[in-house]
Amino acid sequence: MAAAIHCLPSCLTVPSTKLRSLSVGSYSSSQLHYYSAFHPLSLSANISHDFFSKGCFSLSTLQRPGSRSIVCEVAPKKKADSAAKRDRQAEKRRLRNKARKSEIKTRMKKVLEELDLLRKKADAQSEEVLPIEKLIAEAYSAIDKAVKCGTIHRNTGARRKSRLARRKKVVEIHHGWYTPAAPAVAATA
Repeated sequence: MAAAIHCLPSCLTVPSTKLRSLSVGSYSSSQLHYYSAFHPLSLSANISHDFFSKGCFSLSTLQRPGSRSIVCEVAPKKKADSAAKRDRQAEKRRLRNKARKSEIKTRMKKVLEELDLLRKKADAQSEEVLPIEKLIAEAYSAIDKAVKCGTIHRNTGARRKSRLARRKKVVEIHHGWYTPAAPAVAATA
């Protein structure tokens, strides 16, 4: 069995940056006479190592009834292992971040619902704010953890914490448990 490489002259017109390796099949002596019309592919010294560094170049035969030809294929290299690892890491981070954001939304929703119930309550006592303050502390903790690990921006975390504190203050003012200080009037000279 003799090994031979035959190709159309236009095979090597593909960009050299897309090629990595050359796949060669071996042909029997009975198959060689089919390829005698084609020029042999010879690798010369002017083809650099970069020619086959970034893809796959393969030669294969295509036999149809009444005609025979050689197919030269150029395909990009499969996804690098490092890129696949990055995809796996990104998916893990996405799920982790999604869980953290969901926890923040859930805790904020609980606090806001409790504050709304307390505001609508006509005979509310100031001690009823204490369990809500505990919920607010848990929401603050969840927000701070998300900011610390980069799930949300620190300004977003500050805005959400401020929203909870303002809503609590509105309820306290509504029931008369808190009286805001009067703004200091600047003396004009």
